[in-house]
Amino acid sequence: MSKLYRGLHELYSADPLAADERTWGRKTDPVTRRGFLKGSGLVAMSTALGASIPFADRLPAGLIPAALAATDSPFEIPGKQGLIVLNDRPVNAETPAHLLDDDITPAKHLFVRNNGVPPGGVDTAAWTLEIGGESAERTVTFTIDELKARFRHHSYALQLECGGNGRSEFVPPASGNQWTVGAVGCPEWTGVRLKDVLEEVGIRDDAVYVAYYSADTHASGNVHLVPISRGVPIAKALENESLIAWAMNGEDIPAMNGHPLRLVVGGWPGSVSGKWLKRIVIRDRVHDGPKMTGTSYRVPCKPVAPGSDVPHEDFCIIESMPVKSLVTYPRSGIEAPLGEALATRGHAWAGDRRVKAVHVSIDFGATWQRAALEKPRNRLAWQRWRASVRFPQAGYYEIWARATDDAGVRQPMVLPGWNPKGYLNNACHRIAVQAV
Repeated sequence: MSKLYRGLHELYSADPLAADERTWGRKTDPVTRRGFLKGSGLVAMSTALGASIPFADRLPAGLIPAALAATDSPFEIPGKQGLIVLNDRPVNAETPAHLLDDDITPAKHLFVRNNGVPPGGVDTAAWTLEIGGESAERTVTFTIDELKARFRHHSYALQLECGGNGRSEFVPPASGNQWTVGAVGCPEWTGVRLKDVLEEVGIRDDAVYVAYYSADTHASGNVHLVPISRGVPIAKALENESLIAWAMNGEDIPAMNGHPLRLVVGGWPGSVSGKWLKRIVIRDRVHDGPKMTGTSYRVPCKPVAPGSDVPHEDFCIIESMPVKSLVTYPRSGIEAPLGEALATRGHAWAGDRRVKAVHVSIDFGATWQRAALEKPRNRLAWQRWRASVRFPQAGYYEIWARATDDAGVRQPMVLPGWNPKGYLNNACHRIAVQAV
C-alpha cells in the first residue's frame, strides 16, 4: 500500500465501516467515490498525508478525492485476472482501470456482466442458432460450422460497456451492481455480420426490431423464466459492425463472456449483445422480452430531480451510450517526482459517435490541456489518448480526463443527471497522484 493510501486508510479507519478495505468505496461505506466529506475532511486528509493539496480551493463542493476509489479486493474467475467481484449469483465482476491499458482488451481483463447462469457442458459442434420471428420471411437454423462456411468472416475491435457502469457514484444510490468504472472493454471480435444472416433468411417490410434469446438460465433456478432477452432497432442490427461472433482476440470467446456464440453490437449498452446465443427474432414491434420493459435499461425521457419517483411511462430505452473516457496509466495512488513530466494515457469512446478531443486537468477542472488523440481502429472502437503533465509543487493532485464527441457533446466534470436505475454515468474519470 502506497503512502498515499496508507494515510487515507488511517484517516478513515476510525469508522468501522470504512476500515474494511474489502468494501472501501462501495455502497456500504459512509462515503462513496463521489460522495460527500463532512466537516474539515480536506484538512484532515492533508494532515493524514503529511502534504498539502495545492488546488484544494478548486475542488468542486462535495467531491471527495479520487484516492478513496482504490481497492485491491481480489476475485478469481477461470480465465480472468485481477477482476473485482460485485455479485456472485449471477457472476458480475469489473476490471480496475489500470488493467484496461491495452489498445485491444485481453480476454483475461474483459469485465463479466451476467444476468443468468451460463450454460455448462457446451458442445460447440452441436450448437445451433435459429433465426425467425414475425418479420422473418422464413425460419432457418444454422450450426456454427454452417455460419462459418456460408457467410464472410469479419473482425472488428468493438467497445462494449454496461449501461450501469459508474452506478456506484449516484446520490441517492441506485439499486443494482455497484460498478465503478471497470464495466467496459474493447476486444477484437470475429464472426459474421448479423445483417448478412438476416438478409439470407429474409426481412419483411414491417420489421422494427431484432432481438435475441440465450441459453443461460434464471438465477432463481426456475427453468420457465428467461433472465434477459433484449434487442435493437432494425437499423442498428443492419450496421456493418453488428456481429454474430464466435471468437474474441483470435480465440474462443471465454465461457463467462458468451462462448460459443454471441451478438456484439458496439456503442450501445452491453445488454443488447446477447451471450450464449440460441435464437434471433426479427420483430414487427419494439421487443418486449425480459429487461426490455418497465425501467430496465431505461432512463427518464426528461431530466428529473434526484430521488424522484418516475412513472414507468416516462422512461425511454437507452440506445447509443454517451461520450466517456478513462485514465488507464498511471495507476491511481502513485507518487510522482516533482518537476518531472508524467506521462498519462487512456481511452475515450462515444457510443455511435466518434471522439473529437480529450483534455486533462490537474487542478480539479479549473484549467485543461489538450491530449493527443488517435483515430479509432475501426468504427465503434475506443480511441487512445496521451498527455504529459507536470506538478507545480509538492502535494496531492488528481488527473482528470474529459472527452468531447464529434457532435460537440462533452463529459460532465462530476455527475450527469440522476436517474432511478443509475445508468449512463459518464462523469470525468480521475486518478490520485502525490507529487514528492
